[in-house]
Amino acid sequence: MIGEQLKKIRKQKNLTLEQVSILTSVSKPMLGQIERSRSVPTITTLWKIATGLKVPLSTFLIEEETKYTIIDQKKEEPILSEKGKMRAYTIFLYDPLRNFETFYIEFDSECKHTSLPHDENVEETIFVIEGELTMKLKEEEVQLKKGQAIRFFANIEHTYQNKNDQICKIYNTIFY
Repeated sequence: MIGEQLKKIRKQKNLTLEQVSILTSVSKPMLGQIERSRSVPTITTLWKIATGLKVPLSTFLIEEETKYTIIDQKKEEPILSEKGKMRAYTIFLYDPLRNFETFYIEFDSECKHTSLPHDENVEETIFVIEGELTMKLKEEEVQLKKGQAIRFFANIEHTYQNKNDQICKIYNTIFY
């Protein structure tokens, strides 16, 4: 499904694999493997592709619309990053009418994930539902505990880190 979406977006934008590679900093062979469903990209690679093509991450996960959707996280395949120490589950796919997407994310102990800057005016909210999360926004470090939330403009490099022994679970909503 990710490969089909990538190919569809590339063709809609009338781009070659070489051009997409330049825009995304993802190699042409890797992009070709993703398009042919021979490789499943990490969340970091997907973010690079989404940022380079100026589309929301969940664009690669969109399914046919229904009147309502019930998400059962236990049945969803997570997007893995940081050698499996970070698992992101799509809760609400990107909706162009509402301009947001929501993820449930788990960070194992000592997991650290750095996100590249998003486009201008993209805003993120993080709500910690279990454990503690250390956010680094440019050079400023912020500690969030269970029940706390933060909202920030995501056009800067930002890092999520679980410095504790317990798992950290969050909801992440991205507004475009």
